[in-house]
Amino acid sequence: MKVWIDQDLCTGDGLCEEIAPAVFTLLDDGLSYVKEGDKIFSDPGGHAGLALVPEDMEDATREAAEECPGECIFIEE
Repeated sequence: MKVWIDQDLCTGDGLCEEIAPAVFTLLDDGLSYVKEGDKIFSDPGGHAGLALVPEDMEDATREAAEECPGECIFIEE
C-alpha cells in the first residue's frame, strides 16, 4: 500500500498523525505530510510524493484517510 496527501486540501487538524504517527507528520507550515521511515515527503506535488506504508500500519492509514476532515489522504493499494 502507498499513500500521499494533497496539501491543497489539508486542513492541518493532525488527526492523521494521531492515528498513524509512523506514516504521517505535521510540519511547521501547519500541514500534514507522509513519511517513509525517516524520509518526509515535504515537497508538495501530490502523487509524486507516494510513501510506502508499513504493513502493520495499513489499517491505521485507512482509518486516518476515513477520518480526515479535509479528505486529502489518498491510498493506492
